[in-house]
Amino acid sequence: MSGNPGYAAVPKRQRRRRPRDAEDGSAFPRVVTSRPRGGDQVREVAVVPAEAMDIDAGTSTNAATGGVDGSYLSDTRFDQCAVSPLSLQGIKDAGYERLTRVQEATLPVILEGKDVLAKAKTGTGKTVAFLLPAIELLSTLPLSTSINLLVMLPTRELAYQVAVEARKLLKYHSSLGVQVVIGGTKLSQEQRSMRSTPCQILVATPGRLIDHLENTPGFSARIKGVKVLVLDEADRLLDMGFRRDIEKIIAFIPKERQTLLFSATVPAEVREVSHLAMQKDYKFINTVQEGDEETHAQVNQMYMVAPLDLHFSILYGVLKKHIAEDAEYKVIIFCTTAMVTKLVAEILSQLKLNIREIHSRKSQSARTKVSDEFRKSKGLILVSSDVSARAVDYRDVSLVIQVKGAIRRVEIKTKESAYQAWLGYYNSNKTISRDKSRLVKLAEDFSQSMGLEIVPAIPELILRKMGLQNVPGLRSS
Repeated sequence: MSGNPGYAAVPKRQRRRRPRDAEDGSAFPRVVTSRPRGGDQVREVAVVPAEAMDIDAGTSTNAATGGVDGSYLSDTRFDQCAVSPLSLQGIKDAGYERLTRVQEATLPVILEGKDVLAKAKTGTGKTVAFLLPAIELLSTLPLSTSINLLVMLPTRELAYQVAVEARKLLKYHSSLGVQVVIGGTKLSQEQRSMRSTPCQILVATPGRLIDHLENTPGFSARIKGVKVLVLDEADRLLDMGFRRDIEKIIAFIPKERQTLLFSATVPAEVREVSHLAMQKDYKFINTVQEGDEETHAQVNQMYMVAPLDLHFSILYGVLKKHIAEDAEYKVIIFCTTAMVTKLVAEILSQLKLNIREIHSRKSQSARTKVSDEFRKSKGLILVSSDVSARAVDYRDVSLVIQVKGAIRRVEIKTKESAYQAWLGYYNSNKTISRDKSRLVKLAEDFSQSMGLEIVPAIPELILRKMGLQNVPGLRSS
């Protein structure tokens, strides 16, 4: 948790009585708060350990709106746009009828062949905004085994999501294919797949793309065919320390190409990369309206400092308290990675506390789904005592014992996978990973919070890819 804490939103129907705080006996300690802009209405929210938070990117079940909130739709229909009949049929079959405002703003410019830096919130249809015009271009090229569209994203969950969306749009473009290359999978398996069924669209995480450039025969020649480069979630790509890999890849692919950057925020580092990757006359398109900032900028937020080994106990205590007070209490939990999500779900299940929704933090669909409710809630961030603040003195001994018993009953494999995912997540955080001894100590603390006496061994190949080979305190297998 430390440098990159997570949060959990637990929206609840408005109460008549004022929620209790630590001074009158609640499970909540005294916390620091910040008030959202505009309006006081909040609902009470419970906690989630930052290590218990990460959202896998899935698409919304509401196909008619293209996986986005209906409020983001424009009045423009896809059949009014200059796209091919094959693409229109795929769009129709996917259930998409009207463009989102992001698509309406960017599609005409991208179809003209311009480089675009688009500031766009998650869940506003930006995936189709860059895939559709790229597919239109690719459909006009001679058939080849070259990679013509390269999409880079920060996480494998997002990569899978983009590939799913691409396959919908490619339904009637039978000559085009899409493949995913991501860390955490066997390189040899991806190599075999690319040899047997060469694709024109490659969706990748930067580190694995470098692996293929260095180790896959013929790959460097195929990627020389890139006509369109997309950096999606550009701010997160840079936050997670991928800048050096991105610069290597940009230097390798052809300069004569179209480049599209989509980012929820546009800090200085994103601007720097845009100047490096794009033509000088690129277009900046801001689709984030005034007063429509990211959810976290509008939510009343608090934080709680506690040792890692108490995070699961505090989570359970807070949830148990509020659910006992109101059976209709709605809980949505976010975790740092998919494997930590599984761990939290199993612990709560052992405690007979069935939470309807637990997601990993990166999940686009979940972030979009809760955003409106979350603005009417309080956000509570649980961080480790590694930060410089006084830690919570948590005294409910019986509850701690109960939670530790539940943790012991969770399968060892789940804990080992959560440890590896936790280490990988924070190793990608440049603030934490620059001090390897601190990173290793935090990972050991997380391991102990799961009841493990010895930190799990991690495959040597994965440690090497993380840049953690031979780091003291880590075990390899």
